[in-house]
Amino acid sequence: MAGKRETNKYDCIRLENQLCFPLYACAKEVVRQYREPLEELGLTYTQFVVMMVLWERGGMTEGELGRIVYLDSGTLAPLLKRLEKQGLINRVRPDSNERKLFLTLTETGELLKERAIKVPEAMQGCINLHEEELQQLKRLLDKALINMGTR
Repeated sequence: MAGKRETNKYDCIRLENQLCFPLYACAKEVVRQYREPLEELGLTYTQFVVMMVLWERGGMTEGELGRIVYLDSGTLAPLLKRLEKQGLINRVRPDSNERKLFLTLTETGELLKERAIKVPEAMQGCINLHEEELQQLKRLLDKALINMGTR
């Protein structure tokens, strides 16, 4: 038959047949596009994600934060140290439990929130889809995370 490509046992490892690759490439590109608006704040994308959680929910332990943003302690600890060095957060070990690390925003970190509200506006149109499509994509990705047992 003209136009039909024969399937073979290697089709499962063709890049064009992978769902994970466009997810990876799209996520990487979106993070790249965040660089410019986040430079004004002096934050990386991952630091911005952490700060959004702290702005929204307030103080919490490193473990709680890690679960929310899907980062393990080995990745999160150096990021938090950098945010502390920038004067945006405090990291405190309570006397009652030396193993836990409690995180709070500093006044400077809280004030950064006002400047951060410009970032979503700068990112509008980053993914060139209609509003309904963006909402559908978000719902599907949230559902995938839940089904993978990560939420």
